[in-house]
Amino acid sequence: MRSMWKGSIAFGLVSIPVALFSATTSRTLSFRTLHIPCHTPLQYRKTCPHCEKEVPPEEITRGYEYEKGHFVVLSDEEIKAAAGEKEKLIEIDYFANMEEIDPIFFQKAYYLAPEGPGRKPYTLLHRAMADSGRIALASIAMHTKMWPAVVRVYGDILALSTIYYPDEVHSVTELPSVPQPELSESEIVMARELIEHLAAPFTPDKLHDQFRENMLGIIEARIQGQEVSIAPSPQRENVVDLLSALQASVDAAREDKGKGRGSKRKGARSGSGKKEKVAQGKK
Repeated sequence: MRSMWKGSIAFGLVSIPVALFSATTSRTLSFRTLHIPCHTPLQYRKTCPHCEKEVPPEEITRGYEYEKGHFVVLSDEEIKAAAGEKEKLIEIDYFANMEEIDPIFFQKAYYLAPEGPGRKPYTLLHRAMADSGRIALASIAMHTKMWPAVVRVYGDILALSTIYYPDEVHSVTELPSVPQPELSESEIVMARELIEHLAAPFTPDKLHDQFRENMLGIIEARIQGQEVSIAPSPQRENVVDLLSALQASVDAAREDKGKGRGSKRKGARSGSGKKEKVAQGKK
């Protein structure tokens, strides 16, 4: 795995050389846009409407539109200079408890690995944070932006997650007003019972991308020249009697639990790897 950023963690007066690695990969299927008559992939060209010509990369720069049609042109050096001395620095500001941060603030996750002489201070910071049970609130300059970030213990290493600034998270007050209908005690009790029947420890292995697997199955069938029959979407009935619907859900959850949901899901996953390989091989 290639590092995408190298710098240091500033921990008080201690500087820890580190490398940043992406911790996640999106498995979303990528589709090309094609011309319907000939199925040729379409090209997207960068053109200047004023000069009426295609623009080569060396003639492209960044600009900030401060009012309609008026720009401040900025070079890559000026953008880097905005980060100042923090350009290659993960500066820890303070330590906090993870439960104090609402998950809505989290963005992308990265792994932090020590570089050269950074191994001992890296291990020390990891051990101290693990013993304290706290996470570090920090900042990192990356991708033409200064990101607030969280540094935390992740197994035997440190991980970093970029987070949103408060003004980047929409306030719930922007939503339409939600009426608060009255609930009966029976409905509340039944809803709690349904939650208890569906409760289980979080295990990542249970997460299953059914849409992606179905798409790969359709793609494989089309590669083999087979016709694909599309099943109609199931019709869901509108809930008229909430209490009856809750009772039916509880009964179904009990029955499902008795059969063992885990084995059912594991069985559904078999064969998906083969479909994926076939589809990827034909790209």
